[in-house]
Amino acid sequence: MRDKTQPNSTAPGDRLIRAGAVVFFVGAVATLVTVAPMLLGATPFPTYMFGLSMLMAVGFLVAGAGVLRSVAAGRRQARDASR
Repeated sequence: MRDKTQPNSTAPGDRLIRAGAVVFFVGAVATLVTVAPMLLGATPFPTYMFGLSMLMAVGFLVAGAGVLRSVAAGRRQARDASR
C-alpha cells in the first residue's frame, strides 16, 4: 500500500511546531539582549524584558504540543490503516 501523503501537505501539528519555533527564537533574542548589559557592565534593562525572555519556554511548549499532536495523528492513521 502506497502512502498518499503529498510532498507539500501539512500534518496536523506542523503549524504549531513552526509557530513554536518562531516564538522560541524571539525569546532567545530577548534573552541575549537582556543578559548582554549584565555581562558588559552596563545598566540592566527594565523588568519586563525578563518577561520577554520567558517566550523561549512558551515557544518550546507550543512546539512540543505540535509534536504531540502530530504523533497522535500518526498513531490514529496507523490504527485506522491496520483495520
